[in-house]
Amino acid sequence: MAERLDAPVLGQLFAEARTRNGWDPESLPESLLREIYELAKWGPTAANSTPARFVFVTSAEAKDRLASVASDNNQAKIRQAPATVIIGYDLAFPETLPKLFPHAPGMKDHFKDPATTELVALRNSSLQGAYFIIAARALGLDCGPMSGFDNGKVDALFFPGTKIKSNFLCSIGRGTEHNLFPRLPRLAFDEACRIV
Repeated sequence: MAERLDAPVLGQLFAEARTRNGWDPESLPESLLREIYELAKWGPTAANSTPARFVFVTSAEAKDRLASVASDNNQAKIRQAPATVIIGYDLAFPETLPKLFPHAPGMKDHFKDPATTELVALRNSSLQGAYFIIAARALGLDCGPMSGFDNGKVDALFFPGTKIKSNFLCSIGRGTEHNLFPRLPRLAFDEACRIV
């Protein structure tokens, strides 16, 4: 069994981490973007399906395109952050299962129902998006996950001709104090949990 992480590390990943709204625009090296994915990809998914697909929006032109289909309060964040990542999910993920789940070659046949396929893809890409946030924080970056965009328009702009759909967005980089809200409360254990 691995050793428990110490308090400063837990703070960086969870207790002290904040959702950022303001950004230092200094660009992030491609090597760091790759490193985030190389950590995040190890998170578990159902049947190792790994349906998430990530688009790192870093150029001014791509930021403008993404911002144009985002809500007013998200447009400046997208333009200012060094990268905003579109976390999507690929409805064609069953085609990769022979490679990713080789001990059960027939696993892709379990996904003939489109509703089941979409549910599995959405659920597991959400897990992968959470792993992505933890990986970015572990590498010293701040994150600003967000909804507030037109999924259909994002899909048309960034996933044309594919079976990939957008799930959520997450800006990454070095956050600033700009528009940083006070720490909001969370539910206590007894309000959110039961042990049965």
